[in-house]
Amino acid sequence: MVLGETIKLSVNTIRENKLRAILTLAGITIGVFSIIAIMTLLDALQAGIEGGLSQLGSNTFQVQKFPAMNFGDPHSKAKYRNRPDITYDQGMRLIEKVTLPKYISLEYWKGGRVFKYGQDATNPNMQLCGAIPGFLPCNTYSVKEGRMFTENELNSSASVTVIGMEVANKLFPKLNPVGKKMILDKNEFMIIGILEPKGESFGQSQDNIALIPITRMIEIYGNTNYSLNIAIQAPAKAAYDETVEQVISVMRIIRKDKPGEDNSFEIYSNESLINSVNSFTKYFKYGAGFISFIALLAAGIGIMNIMLVSVTERTREIGIRKAIGAKSSNILTQFLVEAIILCQIGGITGIILGISAGNLLGIYLNTKVVIPLDWVLIGLIICTLVGVVFGVYPAYKAAKLNPIDALRYE
Repeated sequence: MVLGETIKLSVNTIRENKLRAILTLAGITIGVFSIIAIMTLLDALQAGIEGGLSQLGSNTFQVQKFPAMNFGDPHSKAKYRNRPDITYDQGMRLIEKVTLPKYISLEYWKGGRVFKYGQDATNPNMQLCGAIPGFLPCNTYSVKEGRMFTENELNSSASVTVIGMEVANKLFPKLNPVGKKMILDKNEFMIIGILEPKGESFGQSQDNIALIPITRMIEIYGNTNYSLNIAIQAPAKAAYDETVEQVISVMRIIRKDKPGEDNSFEIYSNESLINSVNSFTKYFKYGAGFISFIALLAAGIGIMNIMLVSVTERTREIGIRKAIGAKSSNILTQFLVEAIILCQIGGITGIILGISAGNLLGIYLNTKVVIPLDWVLIGLIICTLVGVVFGVYPAYKAAKLNPIDALRYE
């Protein structure tokens, strides 16, 4: 019996026993579905996170009091809280002493703000940021209309602001806001520019922002109980590491960190954040893979049981085939092919459902659509292995049946 005839015969047998085939498929489909759905969702989330973490400009890193991500214990979190704040004076001293950076941005953030123009007001989810002109290149923002505030306006603590597109659309749907005055957290500011839209990051808008001179920010909110973020852009990729080393050295001097002690501040970049996320999500993948392996193992055992029942039900059929010349190898191949076909059908169904479910959930969480080709291939290989491993014994048992005894079986 050639392989083509064996496959055709196996498919016909599966069609003739639809209920048994469906029950067999259910186990393998659920196992593959679980692993593909989880891996698709994790890949989609990871891609979205990587895109969101790439909001800093190229060759740019950040200096701040707290780590960007902290998965440590309460003791380590307490250590970060006990660090002294990064102040405006320290930021200005850094600007004076370093020589390598191309741009430096001092940033003082206040979230959950309400902005007003006349009787109209925004939702209380706006971001107010005290900054210096270097904010734009360090954070990949640019001005669409108007201009950024100048060094003179920064030094004089001018009440001017540059707003994001979401603020402009909310408060000025039919007007050009440049030149208008608006209330930023109970303080009046003149709008001098509108930022180019950047879209969302982690499901949150990057356009719900208003920039004001950091000196004016300090006048409003004071210069205590806050810690600045400092974004720094190296002049080129080749000078990135050297720039980081210089900034660390100068910051340690400014903050009086003793030799041999850890830095009293954190340095992070797009790449370091992405690496942290990847190292964190890999444990979820390991866990998901292990759980799915258990599910596939259970499905394989179910396939073996059903195939053994199939051998018993088809004992007389096997006897007839052997009586008319079928070899043991033909019977063995037939049952193995049946098991593999069942596993592949179940696996492909599980892959399709898993990719669909993972991406639907990902779309709900505002992530991009992905197809985890590596896990699709792994899933198909696993399905084939499950079919072979758990189909061997039933196939071997069928192949070893004595044709005389099989023909006598009722």
